[in-house]
Amino acid sequence: MNKVILMGRLTRDPEVRYSQGDNATAVARYSLAVDRRFKRDGEQSADFINCVAFGKSAEFAEKYLRQGMKIAVTGRIQTGSYTNKDGQKVYTTDIVVEEHEFAESKGATSEGGYQAAAKPSPTSAIGDGFMNIPDGIDEELPFN
Repeated sequence: MNKVILMGRLTRDPEVRYSQGDNATAVARYSLAVDRRFKRDGEQSADFINCVAFGKSAEFAEKYLRQGMKIAVTGRIQTGSYTNKDGQKVYTTDIVVEEHEFAESKGATSEGGYQAAAKPSPTSAIGDGFMNIPDGIDEELPFN
């Protein structure tokens, strides 16, 4: 079984290209900064993992994903290799994205990237964990 689940922040806006031919397919590449659980002295506290999405997932990434956003990704690990212009063999490891979704509210990010999310005030929630809905707002709710 080859299954990967990651949660992290985009290090840059996705780079999207389209394949050539009759059925042009979108290909999005981006990198996720995934925090490590434990950190040793002098080590970086995150891993930077390359991801690639195809088709509708790539179009979604192009339209909605921006640097700094926190997203959750499921997919599979794919390894490969190629010979660079200097004749050296280069090994690659990518996550081929099957699904990606937002991992924080829209209000937690802005056009320019990540901003810290505002914490709800303790008075806005009642004892059962739900927010108190003000009186007279019934006509604006999408359900009865």
